[in-house]
Amino acid sequence: MAAEVRESGGFDRKRLFFVLLGLGLFLIIYYMPPWKDAVDPTGKAFPLSREGKASIALFLMAGIWWVFEVVPIGVTSLAIGVMQALFAIRPAKEAFRDFMDPSVMFIFGSVVIGLAFTKTGLTRRIAYRMLELVGERTSIIVLGSLVLTAGLAHLMAHTAAAATVFPILIAINHLYGEGEKPTKFGKALFIGMAYAAGAGSIITFLGAARGPAAAGMFKEFTGADVGFFDLPKYLFLIGWCMVFIIWGYLMLFLRPEKDRIEGLRDTVRELSSDMGPMSRDEKFVILCLVLVVLGMGLQSFVPALKEWDRAAIMLVSTLLFFLFKVLTIKELEDVPWNIILLFSGAMSIGFCLWKTGAAQWMAVNWLVLFQKAPWMVFVLGIALFVLLMTNFIMNVAAIAISLPVSLVIAKYLGVAPEVILYVSLVTAGMPFLLLIGAAPNAIAYESRQFSTGEFFKHGVPMSIILMVVLAGAVAVLWPLLGMPILIKQQ
Repeated sequence: MAAEVRESGGFDRKRLFFVLLGLGLFLIIYYMPPWKDAVDPTGKAFPLSREGKASIALFLMAGIWWVFEVVPIGVTSLAIGVMQALFAIRPAKEAFRDFMDPSVMFIFGSVVIGLAFTKTGLTRRIAYRMLELVGERTSIIVLGSLVLTAGLAHLMAHTAAAATVFPILIAINHLYGEGEKPTKFGKALFIGMAYAAGAGSIITFLGAARGPAAAGMFKEFTGADVGFFDLPKYLFLIGWCMVFIIWGYLMLFLRPEKDRIEGLRDTVRELSSDMGPMSRDEKFVILCLVLVVLGMGLQSFVPALKEWDRAAIMLVSTLLFFLFKVLTIKELEDVPWNIILLFSGAMSIGFCLWKTGAAQWMAVNWLVLFQKAPWMVFVLGIALFVLLMTNFIMNVAAIAISLPVSLVIAKYLGVAPEVILYVSLVTAGMPFLLLIGAAPNAIAYESRQFSTGEFFKHGVPMSIILMVVLAGAVAVLWPLLGMPILIKQQ
């Protein structure tokens, strides 16, 4: 593992190879002659500018460095900003401004909520209660953790759900008795948490910003509304099917070393009893979380609240924690800044691809490959494009660059626009490959139970399984639920 080699101070040829591979690939693409325009089915050309080609080069370099952990993941993010400025891909002011994007601040606020849960003891209290219910079998403990995470992601942003559950899982992992040593149980807990947060978040508009944003774009393009209960109608079974498939996969490939944690139930009862009644700070943290969830939830129903920024709502809790001395400067210093930087860099490369036109150029080139394909191949092609892109850039951006082009091609193949919307939402919500694909992935990595390479290794089969489940939904489930799949070609 790259991290182990760095700690030992030895020379790592593999690390050097991937450092040079990323840099070499960037320089080769950067200095290549201009690439051909992308042309959509209507004949409209999408030229790729010099800056756009350079942003693709940077995109590939960052991906290699992130996957193989050639440097700390936060440092790779800093390299994204530095390379944009040095090679005139975007002005430094723009490249580094994205490091403080509201989405990054939302993630920061979510992490602080997790710190507040840990500091006050709420995490241990919830962990003990959960373990009393699920018992001593490690497989059922993992299942309970997945169900808890996915359930919370129905009611709050999946980032907040992961930040809330993360310290609970840390407490559970501690009771496993192996300390901070990576174990299959720890890997299953935290990789499962990341995957389940995504699966749960696709089911309601409260789970992530991608739902409301995609619904808004869909209405603009088609004139059709997507109701609050339409998402659960079509995505509930897919989301929960994936939760149980994730659990089955983890028990097959990351089965815990111990079948049971003997005496766990008695231990947690004693620990829970020792904690006594809830403290003032614990109640205050719960109140703050309820207010944050309520504020974001009401945005879907109260038009006057839609202008409130989600990051601002989340950061209200951060302010309250410090104003009422629930948290101190020590907790601020304990924030995992490596993870915050990771998402800062992800936002910067995402905006870079989008604003230079590179993302749209890639979308058009990819989707026109399927304009004469069978309709199911075309639909799965869209889903696969969004799935791959959302592992690198904002899932909202992945949908935004693919939806307009795919809706145009869908008309030629007689595919209903609703199918395009929902397959995009499913795959945008479950980036199983890279840590930068979603905040829960990065939060789970902070457990130090798995490497980026291990996450990617398990993400490949899980992504294939997701595509198979999605194909089944398009072919069987959605028609049974009344969704139009094919329409008369115009």
